[in-house]
Amino acid sequence: METSPVKPVGTLFGVKAGRDLTGSLVTVLGVPFDMGYHPTRIGARSGPSHVRTHSALVAEHLDGFGVDLLGTLGVVDMGDAEVLPGNVDESFGAIEQAVSTILAAGATPLTFGGDGAVTLPQLRALKKGLGREFAVLHFDAHTDAYEGVYPYEYNNANTFIHAVTEGLIDPTASLHVGMRDTEYQGHPGIIGVARDLGYEVITMDELVVMGVPALVERIRAKFADIPIYLCWDMDVFDPSVSPGVVTPSWGGITAREGLSILRGMRGLDFVSFDINTVSPPHDIMGTTGSLAAQVAMECLFLRHATL
Repeated sequence: METSPVKPVGTLFGVKAGRDLTGSLVTVLGVPFDMGYHPTRIGARSGPSHVRTHSALVAEHLDGFGVDLLGTLGVVDMGDAEVLPGNVDESFGAIEQAVSTILAAGATPLTFGGDGAVTLPQLRALKKGLGREFAVLHFDAHTDAYEGVYPYEYNNANTFIHAVTEGLIDPTASLHVGMRDTEYQGHPGIIGVARDLGYEVITMDELVVMGVPALVERIRAKFADIPIYLCWDMDVFDPSVSPGVVTPSWGGITAREGLSILRGMRGLDFVSFDINTVSPPHDIMGTTGSLAAQVAMECLFLRHATL
């Protein structure tokens, strides 16, 4: 009787686990870190294992595309960065070092947080290790460029302020999409802080008016000649399709819209994929974990499109 090959368990899409990145064009890294002081929703530190678990069902669709996506990209899951939730001093260095290892091997990082704080050390690693300038394309319900929200120098709400003050990116070349922080009677609100820093921001209200095709056209024009760090916060989706996130915000994009946007960006130069803010304790049915795995699959197709 023939037996089926045994596949690894506990990795994204069942790919090979290990630290040998020889031949890997895309390497998976879990970043199980959160700041630990959200007033009501702690749990993003468990996001990486949750997404890996729910990727098994999503992986069943890989055989229907007529391409050996995982094999061609040599996808390897190197496990999790050695972090301690809430401890910035210990954890940020570990995250930066892990991403730097991936870059040094010539692979593209595909990471899972963790809350939005995990992005800053990854940007530091890209700035040092990529060898060329890059811009951020950030999908999120929030700008993560907040001032005075928490009394801590580093937190999940001010990542993109530090990214500018540390000179990691050019904000004018970068773009935030999907924000639902609203203006009121002319007050610039939180979005005004990001715009004052130089970022282009397309709010959810603006996206509804312009439509997905126009957004994709805008993205393709803006990032035609510059490598992209894609930061995809799962709360950019509406809570009706992505409830298990740290800070849900009603009025987000649908799953169909999100997949259309991702597929519309094929052919652009992506140098890192950062999918974050999955909070398993708030994802009872596994909907968000499964959708995050689908986003990861779309990211693999984005990388494959440049081969």
